[in-house]
Amino acid sequence: MHTKPFCLLLLFYYLIGCQNEKNKLPTAYPLAVAAHFLEPVIPSNNPLTVEAVELGKRLFSDPILSKDSSISCQSCHLPKLAFADSVAISPGVEGHLGFRNAPTLMNTAWLDLINKDGGVAKLDMQAMTPIEDHDEMGISVLKVAKRLNQNSSYVTLAQKAYGRPLDPFVITRSLASYLRTLISDNSSYDQYLNGNETAMTEAAIRGKNLFFGEKTNCSRCHSGFNLTNNQFENNGLYEQYKDNGRQRVTLEPSDEGKFRIPTLRNVALTAPYMHDGSIKDLKSVINHYNRGGKGHHNQNELIRPLNLTEQEQEDLLAFLEALTDNDLK
Repeated sequence: MHTKPFCLLLLFYYLIGCQNEKNKLPTAYPLAVAAHFLEPVIPSNNPLTVEAVELGKRLFSDPILSKDSSISCQSCHLPKLAFADSVAISPGVEGHLGFRNAPTLMNTAWLDLINKDGGVAKLDMQAMTPIEDHDEMGISVLKVAKRLNQNSSYVTLAQKAYGRPLDPFVITRSLASYLRTLISDNSSYDQYLNGNETAMTEAAIRGKNLFFGEKTNCSRCHSGFNLTNNQFENNGLYEQYKDNGRQRVTLEPSDEGKFRIPTLRNVALTAPYMHDGSIKDLKSVINHYNRGGKGHHNQNELIRPLNLTEQEQEDLLAFLEALTDNDLK
């Protein structure tokens, strides 16, 4: 048997296969959203692909992104809690505490400015903040890249997704790609909107009417399919703020105590509430707005005493609970 030509033929096909694999284009990620949602805008320099999402998902749950490899993104954003946390302030490396509550990461694909103060211009750059923050992950993203490039599995994933080694661009963009797949659009409220009249209880329907009515004006701020207008407002939480919110970014006195209006989707899962996690449950949140806030000079004019009855407050609570995505249970 002439094995030499046969071996050369095998080598030829192997090399061709390697070349084809190297030149293989990433696969577009099939992002599906409900008909009553807008399509998210995907950056042209970071198309949503299966390979990028796979890399980002793995990075999200890997503590290798932190200084002492003790915490991951998922440590503070738990999937079962709609990618939020159950404590007021999530501990970072070495037990350090920051000063803001970890928000839900569901539907971040539709955010205009990122973080509670809008200090990051786009989702593709957001990961730099927790990675390099002393009180969160506490490490240079360049050091993270060096670590990751020593892992052959990560190197392979990066080549498949972006055709380049692990660097800050690949790390931040792949994490952003994964976050864009965290879609919440199948709550009882969504089912009700889509024609299922029995999806919400009578109390929740009454609460919905209150929420969207002039008595509360909740929907003036929590509007649209994602139940937020993405603006920054002062909700009268304090007379004096330790955290100046949006003012930390703009330096404008008129932005003191203003924070991003959060989505209310899955809000029943994301206690405690407010930018600092200072309100423990939804009943207390409703009480805060029913009282009309503390009267800070930047407080939004829509926040005023509502004079809701006990029944109306219970109905509002029922509606907020109906915003929990059934697919997250």
